[in-house]
Amino acid sequence: MEILMTVSKFASFCTMGANASALEKEIGSEQFPVNEHYFGLVNFGNTCYCNSVLQALYFCRPFREKILAYRSQPRRKENLLTCLADLFHSIANQKRKVGVIPPKKFITRLRKENELFDNYIQQDRKQDKQNGKLANGTLDSQNNNSTPPSSTWVHEIFQGTLTNETRCLTCETISSKDEDFLDLSVDVEQNTSITHCLRGFSNTETLCSEYKYYCEECRSKQEAHKRMRVKKLPMILALHLKRFKYMEQLQRYTKLSYRVVFPLELRLFNTSGDATNPERLYDLVAVVVHCGSGPNRGHYIAIVKSHDFWLLFDDDIVEKIDAQAIEEFYGLTSEISKNSESGYILFYQSRD
Repeated sequence: MEILMTVSKFASFCTMGANASALEKEIGSEQFPVNEHYFGLVNFGNTCYCNSVLQALYFCRPFREKILAYRSQPRRKENLLTCLADLFHSIANQKRKVGVIPPKKFITRLRKENELFDNYIQQDRKQDKQNGKLANGTLDSQNNNSTPPSSTWVHEIFQGTLTNETRCLTCETISSKDEDFLDLSVDVEQNTSITHCLRGFSNTETLCSEYKYYCEECRSKQEAHKRMRVKKLPMILALHLKRFKYMEQLQRYTKLSYRVVFPLELRLFNTSGDATNPERLYDLVAVVVHCGSGPNRGHYIAIVKSHDFWLLFDDDIVEKIDAQAIEEFYGLTSEISKNSESGYILFYQSRD
């Protein structure tokens, strides 16, 4: 048995080398970006979700640059952020252009610190409950209760602001409350687009019956209109598509493989009237994709944009793909076949 396992490992590493060599040839030495590296990540048993998020974050350039700068500072006691910085530094300083790296140190630390991560349980159901917060946990988790040193620049990159507007239908008084976000979780519908989903996120909701709003002006509960708008747009917009829904009649979670188009360029139209940067234009830079038919069975991969081309990261496998191939990850136009490869978390980076 041990001999078979050893042979299997050797075969796996040979395959990794062949994949790396093929990728380098496909890109070409003249077209290969200067100081760029494309490394797959070893799967340590159901770590495909974590690997995919790591690849997506690595190719969010502002985040990568801040992480590498953080590592150059005086060494701190080991925590999740230092392990992430070590991993990014290892990739960025490889002598080879392509290859495979085992993120063992980071995974080990993640298991210790982040309760959302469990090596034996897929993340799907927990992700919808936590609004896709694994990436946020990855950034903010520390060994002590003090304010994490990463908070300033992490929020500078990912944080936006929502304004919750409520208008009393009796006196027309409008009250608003701001709240910050690091990602937005949006409901999905069949044969729509991410723009449609965002409009739905900001649809006006009527508060009536037992849900009436207490109006300070009227000093009583009144019917009201409520809506959520984006007041401050983040540098990197992380969108979590709520593809896993609990079905009461089935008493379990099911996957919504709906076809949701996510464009290469995005401009938000659900901004508030006093938004600071309403015309901000975004470019798609990374997508975490769920492959499979449901929350208890499936796999995660990442597609990322690097310079002028797209790459697909499937754990230790890295392949170059055409931009048109992104359409394959929109989802399905019908529910005839439930098995799908569909976009789950989208990362959009602003041009300014």
